[in-house]
Amino acid sequence: MLLNGHVVGEQDAPKAFVNRGFLVADGVFESMRFTDNRVPYLGLHVARLHASLAAHGMEVPDSLHESSLTESLEVWRQTWSFEGDARIRLTAYREGQGKYTPDTDNTLWVATVERMDARGFSLAPKGLDVDIYQDMHKHVSPVSRYKNIASTVYVHAARHARIHGWGDAMILNADQKIIESSRSNLFVVSNGVLYTPSLDDGCVGGIMRAVLIRTALDHGVKVYECTLTPQTLLQADELFLTNAVRGIEWVASYKTKRYFHSMAEKLTAWIQDDLTSA
Repeated sequence: MLLNGHVVGEQDAPKAFVNRGFLVADGVFESMRFTDNRVPYLGLHVARLHASLAAHGMEVPDSLHESSLTESLEVWRQTWSFEGDARIRLTAYREGQGKYTPDTDNTLWVATVERMDARGFSLAPKGLDVDIYQDMHKHVSPVSRYKNIASTVYVHAARHARIHGWGDAMILNADQKIIESSRSNLFVVSNGVLYTPSLDDGCVGGIMRAVLIRTALDHGVKVYECTLTPQTLLQADELFLTNAVRGIEWVASYKTKRYFHSMAEKLTAWIQDDLTSA
C-alpha cells in the first residue's frame, strides 16, 4: 500500500482505509450533545438513525437500539478524561469491501467524543454574518433529509464561508430555494411567526429543528414549513440557525440586512427550561 507516497504494509495502515465509509461514503452519522450527564432527545436521535439506516438499505444492529446505546454511553462516559459537555459523533457504515456493489447490509459503527467549553444551551452575545453559497446545490432525494457521510456540498459551503469571513453559508437546492446552512437548519421570523424550509425542499430533518417546532407551538408561536428564497431573508425580522450540538445561533446580518434576536432568546430559554425540568 502507498500511504502519503511511502510504501507500507497493509498491517501497518489504519484500518479505516479499508471500510466502505471511507472508500465509497456508504454510511450515515448522528451528531449529539452530551450535557447534564445525558444526551438530550436521545430517543429522537435513535429514531432518525434507524430511519436513515433503513433509507440506505442498512440493517439496525442490536447495539443501536435505544436501551443498548444508553447503556454503552453510560459505560463510555466513565472513561472520559474531562467533565462537562461534549459533542458525540456516531458514524455508521455498511460492512464489507470498497466496491460499489455491497456484499452485505450489516452495519458497523463507531462513536467519538469532543469536549465542549460551554455548558447547556445558551445564546451567544454576538450573532453570525451569513451569505449564500452559490457554486453547488443540494439535490432532493430519498436520503436528503438524513445526515450522510457523503457531505461534499456542506464541506464546500463551510470552506467558502471560512474563506470569505462569514459565520456560516446558506445552501440552495436545485430550484434556487434556500434550504439550510452548512451545519444547521434555518428559521426565519416575520411578525412573530416562524418559517422554516420544508423537508420536501431537501433540508436535513434536524433534531433541534423538530424540538424547536414543538416548543414554539407549545408556547403559542405559529410555525410554517414552506419554501424560502433569498428575498425572504431580506424581508425577515430575525434569522437563526439550529442544530442538536450548538442549539440556537442567531444571525446578525445577511448582505446589508441587520436582524434582531428576541425570538431566538425566548426559544433558547424555553428549551433550556424544558431540559432542566426533565
